[in-house]
Amino acid sequence: MIRYALKCKAGHAFESWFQSSEAFDRLQAAGRLSCAVCGGAEVEKALMAPNVAASAEAPARPLSEPASLAEALLRALRERLERHGEYVGRDFAREARAIHAGEADARLIYGEASVEEARALLEEGAPVAPLPFPVRRDG
Repeated sequence: MIRYALKCKAGHAFESWFQSSEAFDRLQAAGRLSCAVCGGAEVEKALMAPNVAASAEAPARPLSEPASLAEALLRALRERLERHGEYVGRDFAREARAIHAGEADARLIYGEASVEEARALLEEGAPVAPLPFPVRRDG
């Protein structure tokens, strides 16, 4: 695993973990990265300092501790979504459309949709938004 400092075209700075540098390159080339703050799709690596072990006088921040307010808010959003939402997988577009049309009970759902499906939902006025983190399929 490798952690990169990232930034979006709007100037938002955030961090994310990747399986490898090659995995980052593949995701970036495929347009599968998004800003953790604004959701923008133009994300690139930011200048980073090397990761140097902390001295005994200054212990390193535990990995489970949020690095910023934005990271803490994203973590809280994810926890709420996974605790109270329903993972509908690839049926997201169909379920969101049914809820928007009043054909299904209103509820918090999350899942996966193609760019085309998401665009169509937005054009129909459905209240959907991309998540700034990957969904856990076992949510």
